[in-house]
Amino acid sequence: MVTNSLERDRAYSLLRDLVTSGEFAPDEPLSERSLSTRLALGRTPVREALKALAKDGLLTIHPMRGTFVRQMSFDDLREIHELRLALEGMAAYLAATRGPTELLRNCAEELRSIEARTTLDVEEAQQAGWAFHDELFRATGNGRLAQSYDNLRAQSGLALQKMRQYSTARTRQAVSEHLDIYAAVEAQDPDAAQQRMWRHLSSAFEARLTALGAIRTQYPGQGDRHA
Repeated sequence: MVTNSLERDRAYSLLRDLVTSGEFAPDEPLSERSLSTRLALGRTPVREALKALAKDGLLTIHPMRGTFVRQMSFDDLREIHELRLALEGMAAYLAATRGPTELLRNCAEELRSIEARTTLDVEEAQQAGWAFHDELFRATGNGRLAQSYDNLRAQSGLALQKMRQYSTARTRQAVSEHLDIYAAVEAQDPDAAQQRMWRHLSSAFEARLTALGAIRTQYPGQGDRHA
């Protein structure tokens, strides 16, 4: 029983990484048999992992056709953005209430180092940004909040597969925004931390829509509401 549970968890973790990294084409049916061979795992844990990923909103199961990576619509992007405002705004608020952890301080130091460089490595800056968000949630001391964010982050990563990187200008802006959020956390100013997180997420959402060429139709900007 323990072995089966471990295999199921391993299959889920490996498949989620493959899905969110863009390993599969949109029209590519995910075969239990081929995935089982690829992952060196039994078909049962792979089948259970596929069902779990579908439940998490990362896959779509079409009867008689197969299982496919979910293709995110504009409405999906909007819903993810709105949920991030709620969860990450609260994370910033709680982290500021409790004060920064050592790991969050380390993330801020890395971001400062990146900001100080003349040449920006966009991929490195993006990874540092994700690490900052991860540590911010850990700094809340709220495990349930962090768990909710984990699934949301996977969906966000899936939604952004078509836009692998921000522009250099937007990336520099994001690094600065992260440091502004950290400054509020360090000052233990919950309201400022929450407001700055809302502005950061709204700026990121606007950049994504621009990069994806999405057309907004009367969508109320959350950044305007919270600025």
